[in-house]
Amino acid sequence: MVVLAALYCMTSSVVAHYTKSSPYPSQSGSMDTELSFTKRKALLCSSSLMLSGLSWFKSNSALALQVDELQQQEERIVELFQEISPSVVFIKDLELTKVPKNSAQIAALDDENAKVEGTGSGFIWDQFGHIVTNYHVVAKLATDRSGLQLCKISLVDARGNNFSREGKIVGYDPDYDLAVLKINVEGDELKPVTLGTSQGLRVGQSCLSIGNPYGYANTLTTGVISGLGREIPSPNGRAIKGAIQTDAAISAGNSGGPLIDYYGHVIGVNTATFTRKGTGMSSGVNFAIPIDTVLRTVPYLIVYGTPYADRY
Repeated sequence: MVVLAALYCMTSSVVAHYTKSSPYPSQSGSMDTELSFTKRKALLCSSSLMLSGLSWFKSNSALALQVDELQQQEERIVELFQEISPSVVFIKDLELTKVPKNSAQIAALDDENAKVEGTGSGFIWDQFGHIVTNYHVVAKLATDRSGLQLCKISLVDARGNNFSREGKIVGYDPDYDLAVLKINVEGDELKPVTLGTSQGLRVGQSCLSIGNPYGYANTLTTGVISGLGREIPSPNGRAIKGAIQTDAAISAGNSGGPLIDYYGHVIGVNTATFTRKGTGMSSGVNFAIPIDTVLRTVPYLIVYGTPYADRY
């Protein structure tokens, strides 16, 4: 439309001056001068309009490109959540009033029949029912001698069906704040996470966290990797080195859940957040155990029940 308007401007100016010109020869020089001047004006008019149209086209194209990139980014986040959330579990730490007689009683337990002492997150490690989480999420169960501590795990199978199972401690390593639980998956098909690597991570790289903060199941938060090679305290007071710092929100209940990159790979286990003194509010400085550390630790916990260092 802009180009057509420019052509119309040029044509109408020329025609207008032709109709106003004198038929007498003595005025031919004046007519030629006027016509030449008119053509220059028309060309300037058309050039200005075409440049304006080009500028408008470029600015709107850039805006459309930005909107398209934003939509693609949002769609990617939605896809990642839909893909990974079935692999994230909700862990409830329960204290019973009496020891249950069988697994059926355990499956029927609800919050009214048992005291919920804490909640946390975890993720499906393999199709055999192994669940990885933080040690501090299941510390009471790991050290229980009364039989009144119970870990109830709520999850989704590969077909999208919700169910709950009792989680049994397989092994734990307080030094790295890691633990492995196992559930009975007979007749159920699970969807394990896709494991990545923490090597080659870069500050500024986008990441996501999925967990159950404050008991709100399947919560997604996004952010970036804020720092690498951090040192944080473990539950037994020792230092966990090489932790990933992120500004993706990690709150109470997120512990044990996965930190994920934009390829959908687990790059860490969400573990800790610094809180503002006296408020309990998150400072936005959050930490995850790098997945390479998890990959070195979890297989020993599954096979031997203890970390490699405790075998000798």
